[in-house]
Amino acid sequence: MGDKKLTPKQLHFARCIAGGMTQSDAYREAYTVRDSTTQESIHSSASRLMSDVKVSARVKHLIGLRERAVVASAVTDRERVLSKLRGWMDDAEPTDTNKIKAAQLLGQSVGMFKDVIETSTNDRESSEIAVEIERRLAALQDRAESEEDQPTANDLH
Repeated sequence: MGDKKLTPKQLHFARCIAGGMTQSDAYREAYTVRDSTTQESIHSSASRLMSDVKVSARVKHLIGLRERAVVASAVTDRERVLSKLRGWMDDAEPTDTNKIKAAQLLGQSVGMFKDVIETSTNDRESSEIAVEIERRLAALQDRAESEEDQPTANDLH
């Protein structure tokens, strides 16, 4: 994306925004602001500048570049750590705790030691469950009543 479309001040403003500054702070950084300029005026000017298609596109582009750089750095760091751990695991003495720790950390990096918790979901509606509970309670009550109607050993004497 060419910088020719933006003035140096617009480009500086975009870089400040992409770097995490507020719009007002970025405006103060990129443009000359007199002491008599009100906060509302600065905010309004910064908002107007940010709504410029070229400026907002540049901000998005710069943020995208930064995010890709962070991801690339994280991948590189991960690869370096894993490479070191593999080396320690392979080169350490069999009784060396470093070898065991390196193997453990490698295993954790690929999720080998995660606890697996199985959960089951019941897709029945609450009304279905309520009907099932009522049916079971009625069956229990019927069974209890029929047991009351049965003669006991005392009734036979």
